[in-house]
Amino acid sequence: MKQLFWFGVVGVTAMLVHLGCVAFILVPAGLDPLVANVLAFLIAFQVSHSGHRRLTFSASSLTAPASQSRLRFFAVALGSFAINELMYWALLRFTNLDYRLALAMVLILVSAMTFFLARNWAFSERSTT
Repeated sequence: MKQLFWFGVVGVTAMLVHLGCVAFILVPAGLDPLVANVLAFLIAFQVSHSGHRRLTFSASSLTAPASQSRLRFFAVALGSFAINELMYWALLRFTNLDYRLALAMVLILVSAMTFFLARNWAFSERSTT
């Protein structure tokens, strides 16, 4: 339960950093919003990785080295984003669901998948691949 709490806190914090970078720093500084979004993702990823390493998964005695978990968690984050977009597109394209309900469903499913992969692979020392 503690891991889920910190997973949520770190996730919301990273989201706010992402949003803040795009909306209050990068776009007002003249960057194209799509370029700003990529840069903000990379900045927010650092917050997310550090937070999960120090808070969410810190109690685990099997925590992987930072360099290993950073690379793995980056793969998880990119994969999660791609799955998020694909699932959201499919629900909007092939169902009559309201876009808000569709997004909520996708966010819940992708968050659960991200937590599982982060705990069992990205931050775990057990798997060497």
